[in-house]
Amino acid sequence: MRIALAGAGAFGEKHLDGLKLIDGVEIVSIISRTGEQAAAVAAKYGAKHSSTELDDALARDDVDAVILCTPTQMHASQAIACMNAGKHVQVEIPLADSWADSEAVLAKSKETGLTCMVGHTRRFNPSHQYVHNKIAAGEFNVQQMDVQTYFFRRRNINAKGEARSWTDHLLWHHAAHTVDLFAYQAGPIVKANALQGPIHPELGIAMDMSIQLLSASGAICTLSLSFNNDGPLGTYFRYIGDTATYLARYDDLFSGKEEQIDVSKVDVSMNGIELQDREFISAIREGREPNSSVGKVLDCYRVLGDLEKQLEG
Repeated sequence: MRIALAGAGAFGEKHLDGLKLIDGVEIVSIISRTGEQAAAVAAKYGAKHSSTELDDALARDDVDAVILCTPTQMHASQAIACMNAGKHVQVEIPLADSWADSEAVLAKSKETGLTCMVGHTRRFNPSHQYVHNKIAAGEFNVQQMDVQTYFFRRRNINAKGEARSWTDHLLWHHAAHTVDLFAYQAGPIVKANALQGPIHPELGIAMDMSIQLLSASGAICTLSLSFNNDGPLGTYFRYIGDTATYLARYDDLFSGKEEQIDVSKVDVSMNGIELQDREFISAIREGREPNSSVGKVLDCYRVLGDLEKQLEG
């Protein structure tokens, strides 16, 4: 499986580190905003080609699939371009920053029959897989999820603290993780409400947000998001269910009493990004729809679109 990766920033390198661990995968091309960065990352990971233009990778006959870790605003158009070029594509979360663009990507996926997967990593983290397996076995049902997504980003910087060329978004990026996960664990979302704090005078986005969700099963979710949090960073999930309470922190899982639960045997790795990439590669090889295909996660973007209308109103 010959892969091109576009967007060789902090998250792009996480994918490259995961791809190195998958048998039969060759990293062929690295695309990034500057030629220097693209060349440096290509040298580090043994890619034969680097460029600043995605079209250069799409024109290559030795590229089977593309992973997009580019700015949010580019995701939908680039995913469609990849499929138009006959390439399978995994687009990092979020799929798009509008409901209309999300629908357009799904339409292109159906038209071409190519694999189009979205990077909803929470479906693959061993911690959340453990809970999902309990639900599937009938041993646990979610009653409530309480989620905190907190960062300190009053400037345009990435996970490495480096300057970004684009502005991140609490609703269309960070809320997407939890909206999809809640539906995955508790059933389709039938009601959603949102409130946001003041708009940042320079970044032009809300720095704080609160979201409420109700699933068809009757479960509820409360999601708090902030770019103003000068404290522990990341996302923390509390599952309150009928038989247990679980605390999920990325790939780690704890009981409600802070007792760590061994999730090392849930999957072949403890790295959610690697597991996500393994699913992408396997789905292409096996000719099947992947978990977190554009079709399976599309309803998340319907909910985000509805919430955006609420906030704009």
